[in-house]
Amino acid sequence: MGSKIAKIEYYLPEQILDNKRLSEDFPDWTPEKIEQKIGIRERHIVGENETSLDLAYKAGEKVLSGTNVKEIDFLLLCTQSPDYFLPTSACILQDSLKLRTNIGAFDYNLGCSGYIYGLAIAKSLINSGIARKVLLIMSETYSKYIHAKDKANKTLFGDAAAATLIEYDEVECIHEFQLGTDGQGMNNLIVPNGGMRHRYDPHCEEVADGSGSIRTANNLFMNGPEIFNFTIRNIPPLITEVLQKNNETIETIDYIIFHQANKYMLDYLRQKMKIPPEKFFNNMLETGNTVSATIPIGICKAKENGLIHKGSRILLCGFGVGYSWGATVITL
Repeated sequence: MGSKIAKIEYYLPEQILDNKRLSEDFPDWTPEKIEQKIGIRERHIVGENETSLDLAYKAGEKVLSGTNVKEIDFLLLCTQSPDYFLPTSACILQDSLKLRTNIGAFDYNLGCSGYIYGLAIAKSLINSGIARKVLLIMSETYSKYIHAKDKANKTLFGDAAAATLIEYDEVECIHEFQLGTDGQGMNNLIVPNGGMRHRYDPHCEEVADGSGSIRTANNLFMNGPEIFNFTIRNIPPLITEVLQKNNETIETIDYIIFHQANKYMLDYLRQKMKIPPEKFFNNMLETGNTVSATIPIGICKAKENGLIHKGSRILLCGFGVGYSWGATVITL
């Protein structure tokens, strides 16, 4: 048995937050400075009453266009901003997309490694005979966690959803995986309040971090230097391991798409691993960091720009919150 990616589509919310608008809130950051530093010109942001489930539905509709929805055997939804603690968002999405009721569906909570893990789950479902066609959706609305005065995170993250159809194929096109987890890094990328351990506090104190950003414990906190250290410590050996597992080298791989964290980090990783720039995707100019959706969006953009095509061998790598990381090789 084998599996392949049959189709990918993505959806961006209509509201755009560009660098000019951000510079009005943070006058020490000009639009040019923001773009030069993090490689982002604009990001799409959900409206007040728009949620990750709304984005997931739009992306799901796009990818299912021209497909018989009755053929979907399993629905996987990756999100860290669910509409409800319960019920599972995937169950709601099954109904709104008019999928069969005799299928499996569940959410899983992973961030920037989520697409890699989703591909691993989908491949396993197909190879075990549980499903022949899986709908995998990434949907994130980190903007809802970010304090209005948090300069660092507000300039970095955008909202988006991406939907992928993965189906049975006689030839295996989703190859070997290498995965990693280290929960010791949990406090370096976290929303402290809002769950069952620390409930949302409407009177939470605002705290300035000394670098021009303000947030509360109800908001997203990211320790940028520690996330950077985690990445440069774990990702180069991860790439070596996944290449060895797949009997590949940088030279035999056609193209490489990493999670689009920020321009500086991607440039550093590419240079450290001696990856030729023409083989390496680095483009979040119009979307920002969309968390779990960056890799499938990257695949779509690379395909649109003629950088990859049917038959291309592509190395995919995701890393971040958790800590969690993973990589695989696919044949498009």
